Amino acid sequence: METQVVVQESTSIWKNKNFIILFVSGAILALGSKVYELALPLILYDISQSSVAMSTMRGIEFLPNLLLALFIGVIVDRVNKKRWSLWAIFLQAMVLGLLYMMLELGFHPLFLFYISGFLLMTCSYAFFNARFSIVKQVLPHEMLTSANASFSFIYTLIGIMGPAISGFILLLSNLHDGLLFTAVAFIIALFSLMFLEHNEEKIVKTTNLLEDLTEGWKGLRSNRPLWLITIFVVFINSTTGMVDAMVIFFAKDSLHLDHLALGLVLSCAGVGGMVGSSLVAKLRKKFRMGHLLGVATLLTSLAFFFLYMANDPVLLGIGLFLEGLFGTITSICIWTYRQETTPTHMIGRISGITGSIFKLGMPFAIFAAGWLAQWFTPNLVFLVAMLLNIIIFMFYRKSSLWNI
Repeated sequence: METQVVVQESTSIWKNKNFIILFVSGAILALGSKVYELALPLILYDISQSSVAMSTMRGIEFLPNLLLALFIGVIVDRVNKKRWSLWAIFLQAMVLGLLYMMLELGFHPLFLFYISGFLLMTCSYAFFNARFSIVKQVLPHEMLTSANASFSFIYTLIGIMGPAISGFILLLSNLHDGLLFTAVAFIIALFSLMFLEHNEEKIVKTTNLLEDLTEGWKGLRSNRPLWLITIFVVFINSTTGMVDAMVIFFAKDSLHLDHLALGLVLSCAGVGGMVGSSLVAKLRKKFRMGHLLGVATLLTSLAFFFLYMANDPVLLGIGLFLEGLFGTITSICIWTYRQETTPTHMIGRISGITGSIFKLGMPFAIFAAGWLAQWFTPNLVFLVAMLLNIIIFMFYRKSSLWNI
């Protein structure tokens, strides 16, 4: 059954109450997440001093997408999405609070981080799957590209400030205080999201989960461009995952950056993402989406080349800026195309199925990156990712996606 869509008379997203609530709550979540995303791997680094342990942690964080995304998408199509989102945020705050307490008590075995990472990413995916559906339901179709660009803009703006703020916090206190900061931020976001006007009708399903999943799979396969994009994203996500898993380890182990310097360098990715968010709406009006995706993939190879050549924070910052720029353009195009071409009643399932497939290669790529860094050098990972991206572009250029 289709849900009711809240239609605003104004055509400006900045005069749309629901957009403002989604924007503000998203900003708070992004700020908290940036602190947590920096704090947790640094805590793990201090405990283990191991690239394998860090890459294992990164790989485990993607397992929920691989193992559970299909079922989460089916469930999201059956439940009240606002209530589901609130519970997902609340559970993340509880996990972070408990992890903070364990570290305060001096209890920090590696399996504690692995379990926490798995639970946090499960709840995070559950939240964003529902949020993806909510955006389509409460905003007019013509606002979707601008809304996604605005969400991406604030995420990347926080990406600029978040790591620097994180570095400042981590210099003044214990590393795990960043986890408590994130838990508090999540609770604030939870309360702000309560004001969202999302009058969703009660959904009555007469089919079972397997039948719903089968319907979603058929819906995805019938949308050939989205299906081909899904396959394409499997490979570009794998190379990006390899790089992202090694950046912090490379900066700490090879360049010997302190926490504050690391935060400032990582913020370069946020600057690039903010530029990409500002440009993507205009670029989509001038160029085919297929061309944008392909060129952005090729130019991401240039970003990885700078990371490979980085022997100081400047080159590292340039590489991260370019990765943020082209990665953001790619992501917004994919998100918007999926929203535009997916029926409302199937958005949860197709988001879940594609989300699961998107991450299919990432755990394996990340584990491989950890061992490459262990056997050779961390920056070799960046070179391998660059070469793989060039190969991906060569296949993409010959596919029908180039002209969508």
